[in-house]
Amino acid sequence: MIPKKMDQQAASAIKSILRKLNINHSRVLIDLEKQTVEAREEDYSIDDLLEAAGTLTPERGKELLEEINKSREVWDKE
Repeated sequence: MIPKKMDQQAASAIKSILRKLNINHSRVLIDLEKQTVEAREEDYSIDDLLEAAGTLTPERGKELLEEINKSREVWDKE
């Protein structure tokens, strides 16, 4: 899919509509055929994960990131 740039007025109008649906994610996929909106989760860096989890060693942080990536691969196959 090729992303298309939209003007500020159109983006603001879409954000307003999504807020009315209680969708506050910065990334969404709108399917007009199915009339659905899918909120996309943000990708987080290892620094974000470490900060959210508290104090972790860099090694444990890498292990957690690997586990998350493996889980995503499994979920994508389902």
